[in-house]
Amino acid sequence: MSRESDMLNTSPSKNPRDEDGHDHAQVMTASNERRIRLVLIFTASYAIVQAVGGWFSGSLALIADAGHMVSDSAALLLALIAYRIARRAADATRTYGFHRVRVLAALANGATLLLLVAWIAWEAVQRINAPVEILAGPMLIVAVIGLGVNVAGALILWSGNRGDGNLRGAFLHVIGDLLGSVGAIAAAIGIMLTGWTILDPILSVLVAMLVVRSAWSLISDSIRVLLQAVPRGVDAVEAERGLASLPGVAEAGHFHAWTLTDESSVATVHVSPAEGTDPLSLPQIVSGWLKERHAIDHVTVQVDPPGKLDPGHH
Repeated sequence: MSRESDMLNTSPSKNPRDEDGHDHAQVMTASNERRIRLVLIFTASYAIVQAVGGWFSGSLALIADAGHMVSDSAALLLALIAYRIARRAADATRTYGFHRVRVLAALANGATLLLLVAWIAWEAVQRINAPVEILAGPMLIVAVIGLGVNVAGALILWSGNRGDGNLRGAFLHVIGDLLGSVGAIAAAIGIMLTGWTILDPILSVLVAMLVVRSAWSLISDSIRVLLQAVPRGVDAVEAERGLASLPGVAEAGHFHAWTLTDESSVATVHVSPAEGTDPLSLPQIVSGWLKERHAIDHVTVQVDPPGKLDPGHH
């Protein structure tokens, strides 16, 4: 029999809701979901209008901002996916549920957006070298409509529950869209007053930089989750030291932590009890400390006999 089988091991239940009431599902409200769905419809619909308007007016800036709107529409869609998959129960095969579907979608979305940015940058360089005619009037009309859509979307999200992480993220995306619309309005007015059509490709590059930021954030965060890196702000070595210093804990090691979803982290750790400590009390002490210090909400604790924990394991 292996040494592992002689140890006390507290393992997670196969049910998504553990005996202590812990649930892998994200907190959500029907009201916030409706708000995000409504803003998604606004944003996606206007992205189409903006792309058509950009093609008709010859404005690369509008097309670039349409790409920005598409990126934010994708972010809103991913937020809705997070709500929906959080309601799907885990099963015997997917014991943590379907949360990683959102991560895969985010990775694909980010890669697609980088391709869009590359095209915008290439087209902008061509237009700077060989300016094209810009219909500033239609460009201004489309940009003003976009500003109205984004203001409405921001107000809808602002009036919701701002304690909801999905809603906060969606609100920040809409604010970015709003600033893009303001920039397009300024460029259109500038072209009307000065005739400097170079303002359009310059603005398109600035908007593309916003898209790069959103796309790279999606890609890097997705890769980090898929590689099961420790959650941001968590140092595995420091966590082990902190756990070893807890009352009743003689040793701590074999600490592993990873992100399950945007707002849910998982950890496993081995500890051994100090002399006179009830081993059954350690899982609650350890999990409580990790939740309070690092916001890790699902912890599996294995209690090893004193002197049996291998400190050299990584």
